[in-house]
Amino acid sequence: MTDRVALYLQDAHEIREGMKLAQFAEKNGFEAVWQAESRLVRDAIVPMAAFAAVTERIKIGSGVINNWTRNIGLLAATFLTLDDLAPDRAICGIGAWWDPLATNVGITRRKPLKAMRETIEVMRRLLHMETVTYEGEFHQVNGIKLDVVHGRQEARNVPLMIGSTGPKMTQLAGEIADGVVMNYCVPPEYNKGYMDNLKIGADKAGRSLDDIDRPQLIVC
Repeated sequence: MTDRVALYLQDAHEIREGMKLAQFAEKNGFEAVWQAESRLVRDAIVPMAAFAAVTERIKIGSGVINNWTRNIGLLAATFLTLDDLAPDRAICGIGAWWDPLATNVGITRRKPLKAMRETIEVMRRLLHMETVTYEGEFHQVNGIKLDVVHGRQEARNVPLMIGSTGPKMTQLAGEIADGVVMNYCVPPEYNKGYMDNLKIGADKAGRSLDDIDRPQLIVC
């Protein structure tokens, strides 16, 4: 697994420069290019679309969007659209956001584990092109589906990866997510505990760690 390498971009480069970096990464065998979304500086989706439009094979990931500010129907439609642009190349990295930023824009991050579980459950079903009725605490939808009329009707292959930090969210990721986006600026001791918690969640769902993709961010 050590030959897997990807590029992670924040906002240090102009988007057009990022597009060239994505092309460079693809040419040199990188697996993916990820776009950060953290502070109120750069939305992830627009650069992802730009990177996808100028490449052919490299995967395009969000690293990570949050599960509070986009309605679940719009969130699923957004990744359906990215998959239309770059079939089987889009990756949805999603996290629980952070304070004080969330509070400062009017979001109360209560019950983050339940909110994330509901988001993953509904998002996955919508991307599988199901008609979904769901009565949750955070998501309530009634007989909705992704309304594809002229495009591809089949279920979409968009991995759902949780950007977790705390032990409980990491356990949840091990239980329900296709992968995790492991944080950077952390010591090896933190990663050891992280993997232990990931395994707790995987064991709960009858999975192994090998079932869970787990890229590690490294500052360069």
